[in-house]
Amino acid sequence: MHTSTRHRTRAALVIAPLAAAASVALLAGCAQTANAGGAAAGAAEAEPAASGFPVTVDNCGTEVTFESAPERVITVKSSTLELLLALGLEDRVVGAAFTDGPVPDEYADAAAGIEILSDKVPSQEATLAAEPDLVFAGWESNLTAEGAGDRDTLEQLGVHTYVAPAACKEEGYMPDPLTFDGVFADFEEAGAIFGATDAAADLVAEQRAALEAIEPNDEDLTALWYSSGDDQPFVGAGIGAPQMIMDAAGLTNVVADVHDTWTSLSWEAVVDANPDVIVLVDAAWNTAESKIERLEANPATAAMPAVKAGRYVIVDFPSTEAGVRNVDAVAAIVEQLGAR
Repeated sequence: MHTSTRHRTRAALVIAPLAAAASVALLAGCAQTANAGGAAAGAAEAEPAASGFPVTVDNCGTEVTFESAPERVITVKSSTLELLLALGLEDRVVGAAFTDGPVPDEYADAAAGIEILSDKVPSQEATLAAEPDLVFAGWESNLTAEGAGDRDTLEQLGVHTYVAPAACKEEGYMPDPLTFDGVFADFEEAGAIFGATDAAADLVAEQRAALEAIEPNDEDLTALWYSSGDDQPFVGAGIGAPQMIMDAAGLTNVVADVHDTWTSLSWEAVVDANPDVIVLVDAAWNTAESKIERLEANPATAAMPAVKAGRYVIVDFPSTEAGVRNVDAVAAIVEQLGAR
């Protein structure tokens, strides 16, 4: 991802967000708190030792105890890799997998020596061959027997597992809704696990300041977050990262009443919603340009005022999952709206 490259796609100004991702609440001693995004997830405990270890986390319903900071980590998904890069922990990463594209320019040098194990979820064999002490997964579904290995099996083999807490799906663990406070708490929990509490505190302070400096759009615009889908569009619903980002940018999500992170709609429902703006997710496998072509080729959507006027804003796929790119996604959307 290029952090400063800009180009125009019809009426849309494409601005790639800058930084990157992770999540949930941290505690010392025996205390436990609810997830700052609304779920009682990811409380981390630490014995009162000078080193901060051991650290025990309740991660998506699986308790994991770290006697010391992980030294050999496999990351799965861009959000997990980029969080460790943002914390300055690239030397701990022995392999990355299922990345969603290049890292932001500011992390390019740090990421240059990291081996990409697989374009998708690595197999358990490939995972174990790298001799990790931790698999840091972006989604729970990355940790299955068909994927990098199920959590119990890997633990028995001496490999801890940790899922980005914002991706937890179990009741009581899924953020409801996801909030920036919850995302920042996840950074802090990762800092505790990796013995990088100061780096995590600095990251949170930097991101909070950047978020507070953004002036949301004040035009009272409605928006549809169009992620993927041909026959049926897959869109951002009311409690996940798209909702959080749109709220912060000053946009009203036309699907905010759907109590989920994502949902599928019919094209008829999209036409009925008639959003003022369409947020397009740009991914190598499903580009923003291809979505524009689809919207303009469909007679029903082609007649929508937003499509006829080319009122699009574009975000890179890695910024659409909870992580360190979310604040930059807000800034990019606000800037694009102002450039219309």
